[in-house]
Amino acid sequence: MGAVLAWPQPLAANDAAVGTPAPDAGLEDLLDGRRLWKGGSFPAAPSVHATGHAALDAVLPAGGWPGSALSEILHAAEGVGEIRLAWPALARLSQAGERIVLVAPPHRPFAPAWQSAGIALERLHLVNAESPKDALWAAEQCLRSGSCGAVLCWPQLADDRALRRLQVAAETGQTLALAWRPLQAARNPSPAALRIAIDAAASALRVLKCRGGMAPPQSIPFNAH
Repeated sequence: MGAVLAWPQPLAANDAAVGTPAPDAGLEDLLDGRRLWKGGSFPAAPSVHATGHAALDAVLPAGGWPGSALSEILHAAEGVGEIRLAWPALARLSQAGERIVLVAPPHRPFAPAWQSAGIALERLHLVNAESPKDALWAAEQCLRSGSCGAVLCWPQLADDRALRRLQVAAETGQTLALAWRPLQAARNPSPAALRIAIDAAASALRVLKCRGGMAPPQSIPFNAH
């Protein structure tokens, strides 16, 4: 919301007796006389997308995926539910008409599974890339465009600078950014607003980092099936 300017109240008949400003009084005189007030700017509340996993939403400061930021999902191996973790939020976005873009996924999405998860396939778009560098560039452009509801990527050998560019692009385009990375990446710092590790052996999730609060020490149960 921008600055708000309120007009002074109509003058009463006896205002002249109490020092009514002259018709040519300047703005500063009106402000000093408390006949005019000027509002400030109020930043819009950041968007949040519920993950669809109640136990996880309950421990996240914002209550879900940060809508205009990069979130990382770290996993030790494929097939541990790493994609299913995002499906509930993606389903809601696609059903609302938002475009979901997958940039250079490691495997071609199995359409029936995505559809069964509630994702509108006509809103699902796949972007191929010839190299990891091209994939990062494509993900950044999709995020920055502001035309996508969510952008999913699998950064390979991405350094802090590359991840920061994705984070800034997500903020610029006001887009949900999800990145799947190997678990060993948890050893290094990241500009991502949220980092979640999947512990397949314990069927649990661990929040490693969450902007706006402390990461909970306890693991969160996670049924990958």
